[in-house]
This record gives sequence, structure tokens and C-alpha cells, in this order.
Amino acid sequence: MNRPNILWISLEDTSPRFSCYGDEVARTPNIDRLAAAGCIYPRAFSVAGVCAPSRAAIITGMYPTAIGAHQMRTSTNVDPDRPSPYQACPPPYVKCFTEYLRGAGYYCTNNRKTDYQFEPPLTAWDELGDEAHWRNRPQDTPFFAVFNPTVTHESGMWPEKHEGQPLRTDVEAVELPPYLPNTPVCREALARHYDNLETADGRVGELLDQLEADGLANDTIVVLWSDHGEGLPRAKRWPYDAGIRIPLIVRWPGQVKAGSVEERLVSLIDLGPTMLSLTGTVRPRHLQGRPFLGPDAEPRQYIYASRDRHDEAHDRVRAVRDRRYKYLRHYYPERPYLLWNPYRNRHPVTQEMWRLYREGGLQGDQQLMFDTPRPAEELYDTKADPFEMVNLADDPEYGPVLERLRTALENWQDETGDLGEVAEEEMMRRFWPDGEQPHTSPARCVPIAAETHGLELLSEGTFSAPCRLQLHCATQGASMTYRTDSDREGRWRLYTEPIDLPPGTTTIRTRAVRIGYADSDELVARFTVA
Repeated sequence: MNRPNILWISLEDTSPRFSCYGDEVARTPNIDRLAAAGCIYPRAFSVAGVCAPSRAAIITGMYPTAIGAHQMRTSTNVDPDRPSPYQACPPPYVKCFTEYLRGAGYYCTNNRKTDYQFEPPLTAWDELGDEAHWRNRPQDTPFFAVFNPTVTHESGMWPEKHEGQPLRTDVEAVELPPYLPNTPVCREALARHYDNLETADGRVGELLDQLEADGLANDTIVVLWSDHGEGLPRAKRWPYDAGIRIPLIVRWPGQVKAGSVEERLVSLIDLGPTMLSLTGTVRPRHLQGRPFLGPDAEPRQYIYASRDRHDEAHDRVRAVRDRRYKYLRHYYPERPYLLWNPYRNRHPVTQEMWRLYREGGLQGDQQLMFDTPRPAEELYDTKADPFEMVNLADDPEYGPVLERLRTALENWQDETGDLGEVAEEEMMRRFWPDGEQPHTSPARCVPIAAETHGLELLSEGTFSAPCRLQLHCATQGASMTYRTDSDREGRWRLYTEPIDLPPGTTTIRTRAVRIGYADSDELVARFTVA
């Protein structure tokens, strides 16, 4: 099989405000040319309206609610009621899907954002950082490369981020959703976001040009997506379409029809399984995502999304959507929509909404986010009501739709094991007993040669050729990585099969890793093959 290269371009906090999606304000010529040569998926959604749970799902192919990665966020101590930061510790069979690609011979790079709710294991990437690039791969090696322009993050709308920088977007041309006040402050924030999208588009163009310059464009699948919807109130952090509907564009010359539009439902959890399928890499059965492209593509009837704690703001909302209808269930309907969140409150649009609320200046739907209590259930016809303003949950005419989506949501929760049922403190104790991060046991070396027959754990010795070296770890679900004298500094190989030791003396350094666990201590071993 001629295996394709893969380039992912991951944006942040971006709804489909591109020219190729019909937005007349956007200036996105490079994204538009990508779409003109590929396929747009207008019904693509993230599993959460915020980055870390969404990115946890993408890298593992598992719902964040199934692996304990659903609270935003776990790695910093922002909540005084939580005694310490922690990392999600998924079941032992859960890996970063890039590990399967590496095992299949792909050179995997990430430049540079991770934000997975756990430290990226050494086994996930061949390169991780600002210099990571497909150009660093060994010759004739297929690659999977990820680039993460971060300029479109919600914080890019904060005034202090662009002091002295003139706006390039006409504030009178932008169209605000009906639930936000139509004031100069809000219009300027959205106009600034359009400026940031234009900047990100320039980075997209650079990457596409680099592929062309390297003669790789025809052999590379390019996928552009965002981790969730745009960074505005009632969008980011929420499972309304504004918070979870994302751009998704795929270009694959000769395989994907240029200028096409595919209306199937896609969840971002499907990205990894799709790449495994398209590269001919075995897909583990536990993956909860499914391929959306290629011969193994499986249609979706529903996509699912969740909202849980965001920093200090404790909440729990679940959502299910088909091609037309959206159902949300609020587990704390007595709480206001706008829970206290200092980070979000730095947003100029949020501050403007609070100001107008105090002064009685919000009108109609603009007051929606200040309603208390919330409805326990929400149901929307997204075709007739794309901004999800008219709740149909109490309308008898939509009773069958409501019941169908209720059942779909509950079945999904049962099938995937929704850990939102578990108090975060209890889940944390399960992951980190006594508040201490578990450690991965050290890797062990087992030489296989005429002198030992693979019966001894050794860290040194002299053996006759041929000699092969096995690595083992006592921690369930651990993966192992190693380096030899011939590997360049910082490069860790993924252990997938016994290592053939060459004649002479080889120094090998090994580590064992498991997601959410501390890495093992490094074992240094030296073996001589006569």
C-alpha cells in the first residue's frame, strides 16, 4: 500500500467564519483554496465547547467523559475546593492514536499545542515543540504532522492583546448573533476575531506552500479543523452549535473530489480513527470514534457533547444532536447560565453584557444568558432556528423527537460510561490515590541469545550474535520507548518489537510510560555482541 502523508492544521476557538462557508466578511483566501481542492464538512462538531476535553478526545479517540478528561481543566489549581492539580488516568488500553501510527512506521510531529488533560507521553510524538516539522523526518518515511496556529484563541479579542494595532475589519460589516448586544464593544471584538482569522489563514498558506515546495502536495492528506466553536459568550464552553460546530476541510488529491461538500455528521472524536483507517493502520476495538472517510467510513445518526466544570464554575450539561434537532439536559438547572468564571469575564463582550444587565439595557434574547433558573431540558430545531433561541422541549408537537433524543443520550451515557456521575474528588482519588501521581514501573531488558535464552533481566552483558533485546514493564497498559547511541539527541523510539543488537557495544536508554502516570526512571543498559 502506498501510504499517504498527513498534515493537520488545527485552529482554536473557530466557528466556520470562512469565505468558503459563505461568510462575506471573512478574508481567508488560503483556506478557501484548500476547500476548492477538497471537501467541506458543514456538519462537523466537537465533543465539548472548550479545548482540553476536546483535544483529549481527538488524541485518544475516546469521549472525555469516558476517560475522566471532561473537567476543564485538571492541570492547574484554579479551584480552592480541589486540593491539587491532577492528570486524567484513562483505562490501561487507552493510548494516543499517534502511537499506532508511529508503530506503523509514520514519523509523527506536533508543533506544538497539546492540552490533553495529561502530559503527552514520550510515545506520542517523534517530535514535539516549536521546531517540530515533517522536514526533520528520515528520508522516505511517511509523516503525520500537526501545526496549531493559536492566534484565533478567544483571548485574541481582549484589548490588551492588540493595543496599538488598527482593525482591518469593518466593524459595521460584522453580524452578531441575536443573543449578544449589538454595541460598538461587541462589534469591535468580533471584528478583531476576523482579523485574527486572516492572520491564521496566512499561516495556513505558508504550510500549503511548503508542501508544494517539497513536492508532497499530491501525496498528502490535509485536514483543517478547530478544537471547538468561537470564543464568544454562549458559544465557547457551551454545547450549543455556536460552541461545538467547527470547520472541517479535507484535501486528498485523487481521492477526495475537489470542491465537494459532504453533509454527513462528523465528530472530532472521529479524526484519529479516520487517519488510522486511511493509512491502513489497525484500529483498536476500544476506540469510540469512527472513520468518516474512506472504505471503512461509518455513518453517524448522532453526535454527542458535554459541558462540565470550567475552572471555578461547576456545571454539568449533556447534549445530543442529529442532522436537525439538538437536545440538551441540564443537571443543575437551578444555577444561572453565567456562572462566575474570572478568565471568561476578562472578555470584552462578557463585560459589556454585565454592564448592560446592571443598567437594564439588554433587550429580548440578549437577556437569555441571565435567566435563572435554566430549563432542565432544551430542544431546538437547528434548521428553523440556527441560533437555538426557541426551546421546543415543552411543545407537545415535538414530544416524539424529545423522547427519541432523550433515549439516544441516555444510551450513549450508558454505553460509554459517563464519569460525570462521579464527583470529581472521588474520580481524582481513583486516579491518584492519596493525592500522589502513580508512577510507571521501570522498563526491564531481557537479552535473547545463546547464553541466556531470554530467562534473565539484565542491564549489561556480553553475548554472541545473533542477539535480540526485549523490553518489559510491569505496569498494566504501559508503553516503552528507547534510545541508542546512534539516535540524535532528544529522539525517543517507540518500542514495538525485539531490538536486533548490532556487533559491538550498544548503550540503550529506556523509559516506560502510561497516560496520566509519571514516567518511569530511565534505565541505562550496555550490551556487547561479539
